[in-house]
Amino acid sequence: MGPLDNIVVLDLSRILAGPFSTQILSDLGATVWKIESPWGDDTRKWGPPFIEGESAYYLSANRGKKSMIVNLRDERGQAIIKQMAQKADILVENFKVGDLARRGLDYDSVSKINPRLIYASVTGYGSRGPLKERPGYDPLIQAYTGVMSLTGHPDGPPARVGGSVVDVGTGILTALGILAALRERDKTGKGTHVEASLLATSLGWVSYHIQGYLASGEVPGRMGTGLASIAPYEAFRTEDGELMISAGNDGIFSRLCQSLGLAELLDDERFRDNPTRVANRDAVHALIEVKTARMSTEELRALLDEHRVPCAPIRDVSEVVDDEQVRANELLEPVEHPRIPGYRDVAFPLQFDGVRPGTRSVPPMAGEHTAEVLAELGYSEQEVASITAGD
Repeated sequence: MGPLDNIVVLDLSRILAGPFSTQILSDLGATVWKIESPWGDDTRKWGPPFIEGESAYYLSANRGKKSMIVNLRDERGQAIIKQMAQKADILVENFKVGDLARRGLDYDSVSKINPRLIYASVTGYGSRGPLKERPGYDPLIQAYTGVMSLTGHPDGPPARVGGSVVDVGTGILTALGILAALRERDKTGKGTHVEASLLATSLGWVSYHIQGYLASGEVPGRMGTGLASIAPYEAFRTEDGELMISAGNDGIFSRLCQSLGLAELLDDERFRDNPTRVANRDAVHALIEVKTARMSTEELRALLDEHRVPCAPIRDVSEVVDDEQVRANELLEPVEHPRIPGYRDVAFPLQFDGVRPGTRSVPPMAGEHTAEVLAELGYSEQEVASITAGD
């Protein structure tokens, strides 16, 4: 049971942004029909790593769905999608602009079949402009929108953010738009065309950099672990590694200095407030690091915790999955999987009255539910057999 019980989603998307949005809807209780081509979702082949033959990438964004193989290139497949659209509340697609219009499956066409349908389109570069028909992938958009120019160390090359933040962020925003459209439909009885793009999401990730440039005319650059507008707010070297320290206000900076025996910095005009510390970033960093470099990471962390200075170790994924705090919040969920022993999945991040929605079913095999859903739609056994055989 969930807040989206009885809501049906027709998912024509693939890769990550679209599937991540529909996985959110599934986690909230919606029934999601995942439509795959005869070749399957591209990410089924993205690997290694593979787990018992299944792509880890695919597994990360497709739980709780029912998979159907439908060939959108032929008229019978298009007819099936139109019939499904009549019964669906939501349709999500991330085809290149114009592709579905050529098949009679664009918003204008499908909304005539079902005026209550909420139709969500996810594009790479938006639905207008000279690049509207270009395919969009997360790293391409990171490069195009300046994210890579801001990622990495000042003396190193541009770098991709480690996670697919543009894809995942677009998936979250698409789900948000769909939920708003559902609320609007409650009031008007009519569906809506929701549009999201990787381009728009990525500009959001660098919005404060854009505002900074518009205000100053200075092009921001790479700062490693630091942040241009706050100091000290970066990783500091220790005896055995690094510790991230975030002195986000004057009070925290005062406690940081006192904890390290650097109370004299509080009377130094170069460091009297955040703007002056930013102007003298290298100097304040060097003075603090003289102290931090003489302690182990755990010693420094314990000291700063005692003085209520926000800090965090820089961990790798192997440390994160076994982290006590992650376990305490049940953020990695053990799930019974028919093909993968000991399977765990990243849990849905929200709770409702202290309860987190659990995984209802594992990511499906390609076409696992084709016959089941076609039967639900009223197709006869002979018709189902013909369709699934590709006749």
